[in-house]
Amino acid sequence: MTAFVARRLAQALLQIWGAITIVFIALRVLPGDPAELILGSQATPEALESLRTQLGLRDPLLVQYLHHLQDVVRLDFGQSWRQGVSALDACLERLGPTLSLSAWAMVITVVLGFLAGTFAARRANTWADHLVSVSSLVGQALPPFWIGIMLSLIFARWMQILPSTADGTMAALLLPALTLALPFVGWLGRLVRTGVLEETNQDYVRTAYAKGLSHRVVFYIHVLRNTLVPVVTMLGLLMGYFIANGVIVEVIFAWPGIGSLLVDSITFRDYSVVQAILTVITVCYIMLNLLVDVLYVYLDPRIQLENA
Repeated sequence: MTAFVARRLAQALLQIWGAITIVFIALRVLPGDPAELILGSQATPEALESLRTQLGLRDPLLVQYLHHLQDVVRLDFGQSWRQGVSALDACLERLGPTLSLSAWAMVITVVLGFLAGTFAARRANTWADHLVSVSSLVGQALPPFWIGIMLSLIFARWMQILPSTADGTMAALLLPALTLALPFVGWLGRLVRTGVLEETNQDYVRTAYAKGLSHRVVFYIHVLRNTLVPVVTMLGLLMGYFIANGVIVEVIFAWPGIGSLLVDSITFRDYSVVQAILTVITVCYIMLNLLVDVLYVYLDPRIQLENA
């Protein structure tokens, strides 16, 4: 197990380095001059040139890259010129609301997805099974921004039972979390349904029934456990998706997370904050994948042997 985790950790570090490099290059090729955004259009050429030199924008690209790597290792992304604080502090301050939103979206997805999947599997090839399948396809086809607008229109404007923007209450989490979760509830449900039906036809299930075990024990102890291996893959990637791609949802509901901060920072070319946010998102995403790999081995030790 130790060697397996060490190998995966080394791969994760290489992926983080690659992501940091891509982000650095992407930000440098974007149009726009940070010095002009900071000082304004009325700044003199001398002031603009002095600030470019101070920010290191006149250094060769390789020199900028090496300095950037050194700063990243020290967790120093510089100062946010818009907020006047450390870029990393500005990012971490917004990370909490994003993690809360992602966690609630994950809870909704898991609960509704498992209920829909097991319901459909136990009624395979019936109208209930077909209803779950059609509903899942419709949910995946709808764009998140449309779902968010419709939920806000129905529950916040017409029914007026939930707030449409962040107001510091737990109720404000529900609409954005539902917007993130709904497109994936059907996806998880179909994945659980397929896994349950495949496992139900395995020899070990017939053996368990032959030993006199009850249907409840066979289903919840044996079948669902083996169904979890592909499901864990989906959930790990999905949590990373919620953290990294909840930008639209955060903008729609004015949620004070890193997604809305990222949009503002890109608009105003606040490079330090953009690099800090993208680095944090990348690390979270890769670490979640590493956790998924470890859970693989726990759920099915054969995976470790196959990768040995």
